[in-house]
Amino acid sequence: MIIDKQSGWLDAAEILPSPNYDDRPDESDISGIIIHNISLPPGQFGGGWIADLFLNQLDPNAHPYFAEIAHLKVSSHLLIRRDGLMQQFVPFQKRAWHAGVSCWEGRERCNDFTIGIEMEGDDETAFTEDQYQQLANVSKALFAAYPLLSKERITGHEHIAPGRKTDPGPYFDWVYFKQLLQA
Repeated sequence: MIIDKQSGWLDAAEILPSPNYDDRPDESDISGIIIHNISLPPGQFGGGWIADLFLNQLDPNAHPYFAEIAHLKVSSHLLIRRDGLMQQFVPFQKRAWHAGVSCWEGRERCNDFTIGIEMEGDDETAFTEDQYQQLANVSKALFAAYPLLSKERITGHEHIAPGRKTDPGPYFDWVYFKQLLQA
């Protein structure tokens, strides 16, 4: 698994370029990874709804919940599906719009300096072995490509936006994930 430093794309991911990104204030300051969860509709897995959201193609009439969110301009760098398939929406050196109002170690605007990774899931379902393996593998590739990243520089959306966000949630096994990073 290799990240092309010039393009910012991961060779092991399906590339689906989102229009929802912009330049980082400092491309050399990629110093954190934020883990999220997402399912569309909520609690349902599979299908292309998540990609549609990040590509501004979500049909507001396809599900009642979609009418509430179809207008949002959001993205993530990477989505890891339940089966381990990875889809990349934003080059890593660009600023994806994933964290929203956030603060990590006294720094606000976490989108400026972090990489957002979405795990297809929710707060009520365990993640799959395929997802953990892919997350560990892509994290190691990110460590190799961006020297400020390390296993200590990974956190959850719930930690940078407490009270506003709950993901990746109680079923994300941080201990197991950190063990995989050691291997």
